[in-house]
This record gives sequence, structure tokens and C-alpha cells, in this order.
Amino acid sequence: MNLIEVIGIAFGLAMDAFAVAIAVGSRLEKLTFRPLFRLSFHFGLFQFLMPIIGWFCGSRIAVYIRDFDHWIAFGLLGIIGGKMIYESFSRKSELNALRDPTRKWSLIMLSLATSIDALAVGLSLAMIDVEIFSASIIIGIVAAGMTLIGLFSGRKLGELFGRRMELLGGLVLIAIGVKILLEHLTA
Repeated sequence: MNLIEVIGIAFGLAMDAFAVAIAVGSRLEKLTFRPLFRLSFHFGLFQFLMPIIGWFCGSRIAVYIRDFDHWIAFGLLGIIGGKMIYESFSRKSELNALRDPTRKWSLIMLSLATSIDALAVGLSLAMIDVEIFSASIIIGIVAAGMTLIGLFSGRKLGELFGRRMELLGGLVLIAIGVKILLEHLTA
């Protein structure tokens, strides 16, 4: 596998992280260094680690992962998206603004949900004998960069459309979860 193919895979894997980052960026009250770093670092880290984990697990565990990974991603994105939709209708907007999805369990759930596909990619890369560490570095860097771009894009959209972007962001997260679920169920 050549460098262009690895970069193509990296951008394909980063699209979910990018879309989620837009939703998160639209929700944040202020886009400061800490949430920028937390989300881009964690998305990049999880996208880096998951192919390595998948590669090391090999084909024996692939059968078990394929049976339910899409349900995990769907559930995590659905929970967070539903919470965002609920909070977009809440009258306690100042309290909602304090809730930062780049912290604690929300951060871990988003990082996991956007990187489950990378686990499957790692499994497939093991089957074609790709040097996983270099490929994972590229995948992680691209995911972190796309997350930053998504956060800035989402912030601008949030400034333009206000609380409606939180509603849209929640719908986008649920749609990504549904997309992942349908792709796996119809494959």
C-alpha cells in the first residue's frame, strides 16, 4: 500500500471526526485552546490507536467485532446527539453553555464512536501486511487536523445560527450513527 492510499484512508476515516467536530464547535460558547486541544488530540489519538489495536487483534477477533461495532457507534452518537437536541430546546441556555462536550465521558464517547471504523481498518491492514505504525501516525494526524477544521467551521456556523446549530448538530450526530449502522447492516 502506498502513501497516497494511506492518506486516502486517513481522510475517509477522519470524515466522521470532522462532522462531529462541526457539531461540537457550534455548541461551544467560546473556542479556546483547551477544547480545541482536547477534542483534536483525543480524536487524533483514538484514530491513531484503533488501527493498531485492530492490527494486533488480527483476524480471529474480527468476526466478533464486526457483529456489534456499528451498534456501539450508533448508540454512543445517538445518546450524545439526543442530549444535544434536548438541550437545544431547554430554557436554561446559560447552563447548557457551561456543558462542554470536550470533557469527561462525552469526550471519551465521541472519541470512541468516531474511531470504531479505524479498528476495522486496522484489521484489514493486518490482512494485507501493511506496516501499521506509519499508517496509524498518518491516520491520527489527519483526524486531528480535520477535527480542528471542523471545530472552527462549527463555531462560525454557531455564531451565524445560534441555538439552532445545537439542534442541527445533534441531528448530524444521530445521522452519522444511523449511517454507520446502515452501512454495516446492508454490507
